[in-house]
Amino acid sequence: MKAWILVAIGVLLAAVGGLWTLQGLGAVGGSVMSGDTTWAIIGPIVLIVALAIVIIGVRGLRGPSNRRGE
Repeated sequence: MKAWILVAIGVLLAAVGGLWTLQGLGAVGGSVMSGDTTWAIIGPIVLIVALAIVIIGVRGLRGPSNRRGE
């Protein structure tokens, strides 16, 4: 159950990180974050963390019997 939660949180964070990146680059308008390079830096960082969380969650879904070296 915990693994599904990690995957869901990771996917949501990835979407937010992607949106922040696009806003920071000015590709998405209508926000005070649009065109602000700070968000073009923060967005990819959040995206990388989100992908790590998804990977951890997916490994948890596979279970210990399918892990390499165990």
